[in-house]
Amino acid sequence: MKFYIASSFKNIDNVRYVNRKLQEKGFIQTYDWTINENVTSLEELQAIGRLEKEAILEADFVVVLLPAGKGSHIELGIALGTGKKIYLYSPNKEIDNIETTSTFYHLEEVEKYIGTVDGLLNFIFLESKVQFVNGSKF
Repeated sequence: MKFYIASSFKNIDNVRYVNRKLQEKGFIQTYDWTINENVTSLEELQAIGRLEKEAILEADFVVVLLPAGKGSHIELGIALGTGKKIYLYSPNKEIDNIETTSTFYHLEEVEKYIGTVDGLLNFIFLESKVQFVNGSKF
């Protein structure tokens, strides 16, 4: 199964950790945007945006690690608009706080996980095995 992770550079350590752990279990990352730390032109941004969009479209599922920035929320929108399975991670219950949440966090396509990053990984692993047993894909 192929995956894409959306988040912000503030979460780069968690993003790289989740990438590594998913790949260790045989999942395929469609694009690693964390390699783009020193962007200096609008042309580079455009090229990265194109790669990220293509990666989301290619992925079977998308993981969104909060806190996330505007780019991550656009990626969430692309994933929602194309019917991707989405895992939304938050280290706290902020996503269920009516004053700080987004309407899109609560759609059926979004599996919310609150807790630790390792807990999120276990949740994804469990979900993917269930999907394989049922013979269907996300």
